[in-house]
Formats: sequence, C-alpha cells, structure tokens
Amino acid sequence: MKALVHAEINGFEGLAYREINEEQPKAGEVRVALKGAGLNHRDLFTLTRHKNTDPPLIIGSDGAGIVDAIGEGVTNVQVGDSVIINPGLGWKENSDAPPADFEIVGLPFHGTFAEKIVIPAENAVHKPEFLSWEEASVLSLAALTGYRALFTRGKLQAGMKVLIPGIGSGVATFLLQFAKAAGATVYVTSRSKEKCMKALELGADKAFDSNVDWTAELVGEKMDLIIESVGAATFNKSLDQLRPGGTIVTFGASAGDVVEFDLRRFFYGQFNLLGSTMGSGEEYLEMLQFIEKHEIKPIIDRTYHLSEFKEAFERMEKAEQLGKIGFSIV
Repeated sequence: MKALVHAEINGFEGLAYREINEEQPKAGEVRVALKGAGLNHRDLFTLTRHKNTDPPLIIGSDGAGIVDAIGEGVTNVQVGDSVIINPGLGWKENSDAPPADFEIVGLPFHGTFAEKIVIPAENAVHKPEFLSWEEASVLSLAALTGYRALFTRGKLQAGMKVLIPGIGSGVATFLLQFAKAAGATVYVTSRSKEKCMKALELGADKAFDSNVDWTAELVGEKMDLIIESVGAATFNKSLDQLRPGGTIVTFGASAGDVVEFDLRRFFYGQFNLLGSTMGSGEEYLEMLQFIEKHEIKPIIDRTYHLSEFKEAFERMEKAEQLGKIGFSIV
C-alpha cells in the first residue's frame, strides 16, 4: 500500500510517500481502509521525536474509513462499517491523567497517513452520519483535545466568559464552536485580521489582534476561563485577563514552553492553572454525542492529496491555516 513514511533521515527530509507492506489485524484488532486523514501539529513534532535509527514509521493521528478486515474476537464493528478513529491508545475511562502506557496513533505505532491502518477494535468508532468523509477524517485529535480542556478540566458552564488566544489552529476553532454551543461568551485573538473576521462569522463575541493591548480591548471584562495553547508569547497576557478565582487550562506551547509569572499575584488572585492533553475513550464518545446534538462540523482550511504532503506541512509550519488541514487518500 502507499503511505507517508518517516525513515532514515531526521526531520522533514526523512518523509517519503512510498510503498510499504500492509498489515493484517490480530485478535482484538481491525483494519481500516482510510478515506482521508487530518494533519496536526503533533505530526510536525513527530518528525523530530522519531529518530533515523528507529524502524520506518507511518505518521498521522486522525483518520476515517471503512473496516475491511477484523481480527478474532471483534464484535463492536463489522467489515463494511464506516468508522472514525479515536487516536488515543490505552486510555479508556475518564481520569485525572492518562495511564502510564497511554500512546497516540502515529508514534510509536503506525499512523493514519496511509491507505490502510490496523488499530485496536475499541478505537474504531462508528462515524457520525452527518459528517462527510472529509470532515470525519480531520476531527478526532483536535476535537477531543478541545472537549477535555473546556468541559472536563475547565468545567465550562453556560454564561461563562471564555478567552481563546490564537484562533487559527484546529483545536481553537473547535473550542470556539464548543463554547458557543454551551452558551458561553467567547473572546478570541489572532495576529491575522482574516482569522479574526472568520472567528466572528463562527460566532465569537469579540475578536482582536494578539499584538495590541489586551486590557484595552477587554476593558471592564475579566474572564472566567482561558484556554491557553500558544505558550510563553501569550501566557502572561492571558493571566492579566483572568478574574479572581478564574481558571487557565493549557495544552500547548507552540510559541515557547518556559513561562515566568508573578507567583504572589497568582496566589492572591486565587487563580487555577490546569494542564490538559487529548482525552479518554469515554470523553471521546461524549464529544461525538455533543457535536451530533449541536451539529458541529470541523472548519476545514484546505484538503490535499496525501502525495502533496510537502505543501500541507509547509502551510501548517507557517501557521497559515484557519481550522483543519486534511488529506484525501482515495
């Protein structure tokens, strides 16, 4: 089968769209013939984490397709079923943190940037009918990350004020849609005027330039909840906008992972700082129920054929996208 494989050379130069042997499902596993896949920032990081001394690896975490083979003992799906892939491996029930053996599809195990993938049967979930193949293929990792950050960790309730710095990413667009569906007032930032305008179209109550004075833009407003995925470049700006007793949930550090802040101001403010990553299988099913109830669909930036991976990776590396970048496979 054809796949996007990382091998022999560290970094982007080690990627090649080439032939690789397809696998057969073992007991408790299924094989999915993929219709599409979704690109995430994690895929960029994988190119440095997966070393040239490691065995060749098919990268990619998001995907959807049709079950074409099942292993012994599989009962939750049948050959011919349309499924969406939950990329989280080994985290079944919701818990304070993932178990020690938690992994994500695409590293260290083969991922979704291929014509076929073998995964544990429990990670093949029936595709919501209202989603197209293109939409289902890019949904899982970003939507699950956003769902856990907002609801499990952030305890979002209707009427809360929420700030989402850096609205361009796939997770951020889900955060905006989820928070509005839950009845929150949502503020977003971006360095891009175009992305701010798009956020307003998606329902944001206010969108403003990340480079301006946030306090001046939000005069008289303090946030109940801030979802931070940018990192050092915005963390202290976010902290300035938090109400006493408010909460920051962080799951990313694309603009720096080391932050200094005034600890005295933090504890006098009675602030809460929570980390979050991905989510459990239980939360994944809750998230799918939530998007079906509210008919939420991914915001798709562009879709490339898998053989056009260079253009897709370059677009994400330059942060030019608004929403999800997808790959068509068939």
